[in-house]
Amino acid sequence: MEIRFCLLGSGSKGNCLYVEAGQNAVLIDCGLSARQTLSRLEARGLSPHLIRAIILTHEHRDHVQGLRVLAQRLRVPVMCTGPTWRGVPDQGPTRQHAIRAGRPFLIDGLAFHPFSISHDAADPVGLVIAAGQARLGLATDLGVVTHLVRHHLAGCQGLILEHNHDPQMLAQGPYQQWLKQRVRSNQGHLSNEQGAELLGQLRHPQLRRVVLAHLSEVNNRPELAGRAAAQALAQGNCAARLSVARQHEPSQVLEI
Repeated sequence: MEIRFCLLGSGSKGNCLYVEAGQNAVLIDCGLSARQTLSRLEARGLSPHLIRAIILTHEHRDHVQGLRVLAQRLRVPVMCTGPTWRGVPDQGPTRQHAIRAGRPFLIDGLAFHPFSISHDAADPVGLVIAAGQARLGLATDLGVVTHLVRHHLAGCQGLILEHNHDPQMLAQGPYQQWLKQRVRSNQGHLSNEQGAELLGQLRHPQLRRVVLAHLSEVNNRPELAGRAAAQALAQGNCAARLSVARQHEPSQVLEI
């Protein structure tokens, strides 16, 4: 079975990922408004009627700000860890189902494998989504790459990896010093070099799609992130297609 996916938006102003297998789909994070989310789904020919649940990786605003309205409109549950749910500021009457890092769960034809990541949130997770033999790995909003992260992402045919900032642009940019320290800390965000290093460790001949995600609009440029990732892919026997997710427009619908 193939997995189809589309990054509806990626960056500090809102994150949302659509993942579909067969006649079932989920949203991972809900950082765009309900109106934006539905509009971007329509723009890519994707049906909201296939969505069975919304899964949250963590509770930061750029991942949850459209949650209450969209969950009620779609009439679907929200799945996240207990600490993440307690940190969501606007829950409303939304139904929540608890998940835990290290415990796989199923939603119709999709299997989910959540794993712990290092970020300044209550209980953040990355995800591997599987349908049949297809595996899509998601790792954004993490400050350091651990053995656990590499273990879970190994062998995926599709990868969505954080390439948040260029270190020189961050150092010379307008952020206050405390925010610069947060971004580059072990609970912050991966730089282009860190993301590319991870990609180099994960590349393999069956890797088909790589999407660079959560790029800073202030401290990065798509061409810098793309160059670092392309160099990592070029060093091995890997013909994966590379793209960069954008903040203000959805990606194309990709397949693995």
